[in-house]
Amino acid sequence: MQPPTYPPKPRPGDRIAVLSPSSGLPGLLPLPYELGLTRLEKDFGLVPVEYPTTRKMGSTPRERADDIHAAFADPTIRAVIASIGGDDQITVLPLLDRELIRASPKPFFGWSDNTNLLAYLWNTGIVAFHGGSVMCELGRPGSMDPLTEASLRAALFTPGPFELAPATRFRDTDRDWADPETFRSEPETRPGTGWTLHGPQRVVEGRTWGGNLETLSGLLTAGREIQEDLSAYDGCVLLLETSEELPDADEVFRMLWDMGERGLLRRFPALLMGRPKTWSLERRNSPEQSALYAREQRAAVLRALDAYAPGTMAVLDVDFGHTDPQLVIPYGGTARVDGPARRITVMY
Repeated sequence: MQPPTYPPKPRPGDRIAVLSPSSGLPGLLPLPYELGLTRLEKDFGLVPVEYPTTRKMGSTPRERADDIHAAFADPTIRAVIASIGGDDQITVLPLLDRELIRASPKPFFGWSDNTNLLAYLWNTGIVAFHGGSVMCELGRPGSMDPLTEASLRAALFTPGPFELAPATRFRDTDRDWADPETFRSEPETRPGTGWTLHGPQRVVEGRTWGGNLETLSGLLTAGREIQEDLSAYDGCVLLLETSEELPDADEVFRMLWDMGERGLLRRFPALLMGRPKTWSLERRNSPEQSALYAREQRAAVLRALDAYAPGTMAVLDVDFGHTDPQLVIPYGGTARVDGPARRITVMY
């Protein structure tokens, strides 16, 4: 492992690789994908470059690894962005050439199952970005959320500090991506709830690590891209968020329990916990059920912290991960969490 450094940022007019390291859903659901490509080109001024598996469902881990290698090795590609997440990216990691990627560092944007690649890049010495995808953020029905757009634009193009702000409104429900009507109106939103702070209130500044909790749990189980010497995580800011699979509170607690028993949870003096996804097309919770799910998850997180990391300052319901709007968080870069001032500043 090397201490991560920020790769050079792209400029408008540059080529950006669009990859599907997890799932080739662009081939199955082209409407949000094509909309995302259009915005990437017209609104952000970048030139999207697709690869053989970008729109291919069922591609092999080797095929996806080859696309990652091709994108990083191409000197004309200035950044890499995932089309969407998935569920089996962990199988791609053993096939990656670390020296090839390290020799040509580029900003990578992705989240959810892309936690696998984010952790890999952390160990390779490259700061990446948790957030931003073609189908979800760029392909949002109606228009991009202004908070998302400002964060993604700054992370793409502008080095330096960026202060995060809680969303005044957020969206938790989804509509059918196969239906053209979905993209002809703005999605419904509801009032934001702000951040909840827990634990000792102080100022913590450190490199970030973590990601989607379910994916991270898989990495821990497989012992893949996890440092044997846990002191590598001392002083870091932990990022955690859960997915549309809606793990129940007991499952969330058990995953954090495992991290605690491993001696990992206490390494982090600060935790940023993403606003939980509480609704899915497969589990259409009522507003009351959604509110209960969120409360139970928060309670599970705090119970684990009280048991294993009572000195950790936590900020809950931060707008990153499986939520809309979505703030981009540097992964391996710097975050400053000022508890007394209730401010979070990240370094893009």
